[in-house]
Amino acid sequence: MFGAGGPLGGAVGSYRPRHSQTAMAKAIASAIANQGTLIAEAGTGTGKTFAYLVPALLWGGKVIVSTGTKTLQDQLYNRDIPTVRRALHAPVSVALLKGRSNYVCHFHLERTLQNGRLTAREDVGYLREISRFVKTTSSGDKAELTKVPETAPVWNLVTSTRDTCFGSECQYYQDCFVMKARKEAQQADVVVVNHHLFFADVALKDTGIAELLPSANTVIFDEAHQLPETATLFFGETVSTSQVLELCRDVLAEGLSHARDGADWPRVVAPVERAARDLRLAFPEDSVRLALNQIAPSAAFFPALDTLKDCMDDMIAVLEKQAERAESIQQCRDRANEILRQLETWNAPEAPAGKSAKPPAKALAAEKDGQDPAPEEKPFYVLWVEAFSSSLQLHRTPLSIAPIFNKQREGTPRSWIFTSATLAVKRDFNHYAAQMGLWNAPAHSWPSPFNYAEQGLLYVPQNLPQPNSFEYTDAVIDAALPTIEAAGGRCFFLCTTLRAVNRAAERLRAEFEARGLGFPLFVQGEAGRTELLDRFRAAGNGVLIGSQSFWEGVDVRGDALSLVIIDKLPFSPPDDPVLAARISEMEKQGLNGFVHHQLPSAIINLKQGAGRLIRDEGDRGVLMICDPRIITKNYGRRIWQSLPPFKRTRELSLVQEFFREQDARREAAAAAAAAPAPAAQAEPDLA
Repeated sequence: MFGAGGPLGGAVGSYRPRHSQTAMAKAIASAIANQGTLIAEAGTGTGKTFAYLVPALLWGGKVIVSTGTKTLQDQLYNRDIPTVRRALHAPVSVALLKGRSNYVCHFHLERTLQNGRLTAREDVGYLREISRFVKTTSSGDKAELTKVPETAPVWNLVTSTRDTCFGSECQYYQDCFVMKARKEAQQADVVVVNHHLFFADVALKDTGIAELLPSANTVIFDEAHQLPETATLFFGETVSTSQVLELCRDVLAEGLSHARDGADWPRVVAPVERAARDLRLAFPEDSVRLALNQIAPSAAFFPALDTLKDCMDDMIAVLEKQAERAESIQQCRDRANEILRQLETWNAPEAPAGKSAKPPAKALAAEKDGQDPAPEEKPFYVLWVEAFSSSLQLHRTPLSIAPIFNKQREGTPRSWIFTSATLAVKRDFNHYAAQMGLWNAPAHSWPSPFNYAEQGLLYVPQNLPQPNSFEYTDAVIDAALPTIEAAGGRCFFLCTTLRAVNRAAERLRAEFEARGLGFPLFVQGEAGRTELLDRFRAAGNGVLIGSQSFWEGVDVRGDALSLVIIDKLPFSPPDDPVLAARISEMEKQGLNGFVHHQLPSAIINLKQGAGRLIRDEGDRGVLMICDPRIITKNYGRRIWQSLPPFKRTRELSLVQEFFREQDARREAAAAAAAAPAPAAQAEPDLA
């Protein structure tokens, strides 16, 4: 199947597979044939998408492909799968399935058109566009309506959530875009989803995947390095004061609409709103993250939480009496009951059934050697609070997702493929395997075909202060300015905090103006990610400053990006209560939390950021890592040995020389392209 004459052995159109791509495809084909599990790391440029699509489509049966973002989902569905399907002449049907918030809801659209609760003038025009769109679309997917920005607030008013969907009771059920997408997914051979959707279903049973999994032969996770964080989010539980206030707004609106004479609705919701705000005010700081055991027993937080529960109880009693007046009031009652359940179980003395309070000691210890813990180990949950400027969130987060995810994989035998460019630390997969519970699963790494030693340079500047010093960000900018100037802009400036993003934007804007440098500046937060990237590519000499959302899933090929600057090694913030609890438990087992968890996590994250630089065989550029710890600390060698094998330097002059050579190469190519073609010579007469 995959020999010299097979689908990956020969050319697909003008495309010819690389050796590493063929080897990866064979390994995946073997895992699919044996209903096995495979962890597959493929360096940038390997072509991992084709390497898993070809065997998956050839083998047959139902395939679920889950990827990191909706953007990659659309790329798979609209471009990659059709390309492979045509090349293989494979008669497979394909469906795209997204979360319900991506589809226009007929009921909520109609209600919004009628009541006109719009807060911004542009939303009126957007609502008109959505109303026209619904009459012509077959999918209802908001990604098709480019005239309305994906972030426009009006989308929240015309889409449903799990809490606000009436299901089969809805008058528009037969025309529902969500139900239509789920039905198509059930009938399709290949279904493309994203990680959030997959794990939301595992946790909430609300995406339709529950009906797909039993019949699936193969599940493929692309961008699988994101799974531990995504799964942790969905296997945990969060309830917030914002949810309570949103519920109160809906209770007031629905009560006045359908049961005005049933209760004094403003007086029903007012105590709940006040209690929710008082709970937030229990922490006077603008921003705080605290584990439950860090909150003093005498703190105002605990009585405020009890007050909110009591007020919720009173409101539920009123909703119970009026529920039969309208379905929407019943829905408010159900939402209120669910929120109260979450508030009551959050810090209950006894963990819910099946949720042990005993830490997964063996699961944590397995991070050291990748061994399988005892099957009876159950997840331990960390309780913590997070305060924002106007809301408070109560989190219940599993310390390890391994036992939960392992349980989800039990049952019907099928193959599970986990692939990404960044899963290993120096070809060691133990950290990732332990996080996901993939003990003893085969793991392979295929190198990138790029010639990193010729195409790139790793630059670590000299004489920078320690990253925890007050003047660090300014010192990084001072070191970055000459490299940005040498590169002619063409730069990603990747920061580990939003504070650093804002400071870098402020300084670079002033420095560019003072030095007369005409490099357009694009800053995260000033526009959406897609718009910023499009403008950056079009500019050709721009400087883009961003934080975590630009470290991965971003592909800029060619001369527009020649320099990637990383301000600090991306260690998790020290105030993360889940990280602190995890390290504490690991150290109780005699492990080093830094060596066995923080360091490998940071390396995998750093590899993602570094991977933005070289995206094609013709790309050339400099990776500038400003953090001096990569040189001064014992663990620094492990970090840079995990990065692509660039040439390395600490001399600015060599960086400037690299860019001068690149400029000369660029000018020579431009001159060659502009030169007139030589006249064709007459063929000699051989008669």
